[in-house]
Amino acid sequence: MTSLPMTCLTLLLLLLPALHGYSAEQDNSWYPSRHGAEDTLGAINYLSPEKVLQAARLVKAGKTYALGVATGPDSPAYGPRSYALTVLQLDDGVGAPMAANQLTSNDDLLQTWMGIGSQIDGLGHLGINHRYYNGKHASEFVTVTGLTSFGIETLPPIVTRGVLINMASHLGQEILDAGTVFGSAEIKAAAAAQNVSIEQGDVVLFHTGWLAIADSDPARFMAGEPGLNQEGARYLAELGVVAVGADTWGLDAMPGEQPDEMFPAHQELLARHGVYILENMDTRALAADAATEFLFVLGQPRFVGAVQAIINPVAIR
Repeated sequence: MTSLPMTCLTLLLLLLPALHGYSAEQDNSWYPSRHGAEDTLGAINYLSPEKVLQAARLVKAGKTYALGVATGPDSPAYGPRSYALTVLQLDDGVGAPMAANQLTSNDDLLQTWMGIGSQIDGLGHLGINHRYYNGKHASEFVTVTGLTSFGIETLPPIVTRGVLINMASHLGQEILDAGTVFGSAEIKAAAAAQNVSIEQGDVVLFHTGWLAIADSDPARFMAGEPGLNQEGARYLAELGVVAVGADTWGLDAMPGEQPDEMFPAHQELLARHGVYILENMDTRALAADAATEFLFVLGQPRFVGAVQAIINPVAIR
């Protein structure tokens, strides 16, 4: 049996991954980042004073919208995540007033997962085979006492133009069904129908109606969700958006297009492009007002080494 010439053998080896399907583990073409090999902020680099001024000019009525949901022990949450609050008195424990001015007080002790309720996913949250944004391996920054890179405390305030894409209205439903997938074609069509564009430096939020069942049917809410696919995530990232969010608990469609994959849109946004993810955004009031663009303001808590954070962004029109 004659052997293949070396050039043919080399070509065959190069083609094998394509013949057998794409492997996220083998592909390292997504790093270093376009923002530089040492960058740790990702798409936040698209923020600028000019973008803030542009977004501020959208404020006409002075109306504000809280985009965060109330978070408590009954909040639907992914996996083992939970919330527990204990209120304590800082005096002798029985409420006796202190000092001549009869001082009494209360304090609180919170034991919670950061990824509960309305939340921001930082760039250290989700990766590909232990590699995270900019190809940084978990062994380089993950410790049990906190991240040494990508911590939530390192993020500047996110103040920019916000865009709402009402995907439920565009698809003619009040609440999209779990497993409803939307990608670039649906995003482009919905944006055109709503006469809004998506620009570099924007925060994009999707309204699917799914949050409406969070309180009434939390089991159904967590069992699946409509959402973004990987191709749609790549489209948004290539436009240069800073963050992508939705009124769902996990942004990705569940079940997704590939039953053997988990959160591919997360991987595309966080790991490959450094785009932040906002989950459980309360978009109902914005959708009711047919608001398509607004000033988006988020000053996330600065917990040192945190992967995620509970947030309450504000939209202003």
